[in-house]
Amino acid sequence: MPEDPESSLNNIDSHADHEKNKRVLQFIEDVTNNAEEVQKRVLNEILSRNATVEYLQRHGLNGHTDPKTFKKVIPVVTYEDVLPDVDRIANGDSSPILCSHPISEFLTSSGTSGGERKLMPTEEEELERRSLIYSLLMPVMNQYVPDLDKGKGMYFLFVKSEAKTPGGLVARPVLTSYYKSSYFKDRPYDPYTNYTSPNETILCPDSYQSMYSQLLCGLCQNKEVLRVGAVFASGFIRAIRFLEKHWALLCHDIRTGTVDPRITDQSVRLSVMKILKPNPNLAEFIEGECSRESWKGIITRLWPNTKYIDVIVTGTMSQYIQILDYYSNGLPLVCTMYASSECYFGVNLTPLSKPSDVSYTLIPTMAYFEFLPVNREIGDDNSLSESTPFNPNENPKLVDLVDVKLGQEYELVVTTYAGLYRYRVGDILRVAGFKNKAPQFNFICRKNVVLSIDSDKTNEVELHNAVKNAANHLLPFDATLIEYTSHADTSNIPGHYVLYWELGLSSIATPIPASVLEDCCLAIEESLNSVYRQGRASDKSIGPLEIKIVESETFEKLMDYALSNGASINQYKAPRCIKYGPIIELLNSRVVSNYFSPKCPTWVPGHKKWTTKN
Repeated sequence: MPEDPESSLNNIDSHADHEKNKRVLQFIEDVTNNAEEVQKRVLNEILSRNATVEYLQRHGLNGHTDPKTFKKVIPVVTYEDVLPDVDRIANGDSSPILCSHPISEFLTSSGTSGGERKLMPTEEEELERRSLIYSLLMPVMNQYVPDLDKGKGMYFLFVKSEAKTPGGLVARPVLTSYYKSSYFKDRPYDPYTNYTSPNETILCPDSYQSMYSQLLCGLCQNKEVLRVGAVFASGFIRAIRFLEKHWALLCHDIRTGTVDPRITDQSVRLSVMKILKPNPNLAEFIEGECSRESWKGIITRLWPNTKYIDVIVTGTMSQYIQILDYYSNGLPLVCTMYASSECYFGVNLTPLSKPSDVSYTLIPTMAYFEFLPVNREIGDDNSLSESTPFNPNENPKLVDLVDVKLGQEYELVVTTYAGLYRYRVGDILRVAGFKNKAPQFNFICRKNVVLSIDSDKTNEVELHNAVKNAANHLLPFDATLIEYTSHADTSNIPGHYVLYWELGLSSIATPIPASVLEDCCLAIEESLNSVYRQGRASDKSIGPLEIKIVESETFEKLMDYALSNGASINQYKAPRCIKYGPIIELLNSRVVSNYFSPKCPTWVPGHKKWTTKN
């Protein structure tokens, strides 16, 4: 068996850039060529180090580290199955329940459970693995876009609120954890990861001050910028829309060499002042471009040396591709990596591929990967319907990393160093090809998610319960909700949820005041999960929810349309979410009135029963 490639990678001299890139690319070759052996080693390491933990003992593994015994006795689980153990750790039980290493913090997932963020246990060593994935990105990218070390990246990166569990552990999003770690804050200088945003602007908890200062720094260094990006496409577009609103203030700061008084964070002001110098010519140039009637190509106009946009545009983020093309004059859209709160998974080895062709190569050292074959039917809404539902009482037949089949779709299942065992991530992937012996996957969708604007994920059950709560407001007016569907409208930024309601009114029904239907909007928002409510109330990444009342018999017209396009009348049911343009047009043509949520829903940082960490 070859030398452990991960340990050899850690010895790379960070200052020898060319040699470092070669070693990184060789690491990828090694682990993908030896994917099966690396996966066996990873499982052996995880089970050996965690042999005495309660979870594995409870299920009867009894120190075995071989894959056959592991698969026989350890169940395939969902979050609800491990939640009792997670709650014990959150409430202060420090015994080795899931992991032999101390749990250092919880990473909060944007997926939800019972209206709250999921808590993923992690330990210090995981930061090293996440850093490993980040170290792979630029050497891969440099093969396709050379000379990226000759300038800077303008990335809009942000931290989000964090909470403390009753047992004293911090709970926060995975990127907030990474940005606040020494791996990010104290990273050595690397010309390939040189950003226009000082750390202080990224770590500022005030979203307005953080966005304003990062844009200001990016504009001041506009000629040095070679690549731009954010984590999600929605976040990058939000930055451009912020610029639309505030370019006059930003130009004033650049012209005078001063920072707007609304930026009150002293560490942010000091870091910006190291970059900001009076530059009337640059201010005039920016003013001229931003005051033009059209913002088409604004990215390449303001940052003329930009070679690509680095954002996630797979899955639900694909809805933003058209607007990104408009703002950038069709610059390449690059998705570099695939990761989640549970684990960082892999990288895109062909980063200039079209968004529809993006595939990720799972790095075999990150975790032990298994795959649950999925049979599904795709409707116009791209939702998931499993023809063979998962039975939690029997272990399904899972497939190893090297045994997946080209073209087949699978749900990803992971066993991690930090204490998740045969855990169903909920991502549906399709095998697109292979890098040596390691498969490459297209990301298809999140299982059961019907609505998403930013990092929010709303499933059909949650949406239905929220609508049911809101519909109670109609009862005093002898009105009922006959049928409904929904749509994530991203034609404006921030995007917002739209619900189409067909109402049934009795002959003696009292007219429904507009305020009641606005209250219905708010009632839905109050019933949705904390990730959605944070996006509305704190991050401002989601706009007010809208209800559109449609004419009588609209949903019969919708069924007629589906049947005329080949749907079976025996199997037809009204879709709970729509993405197909002609259906949206049909519904909009029958709207008689519309209403918006009158205020933001309530949101408190952290878990509802936890204190906020200052």
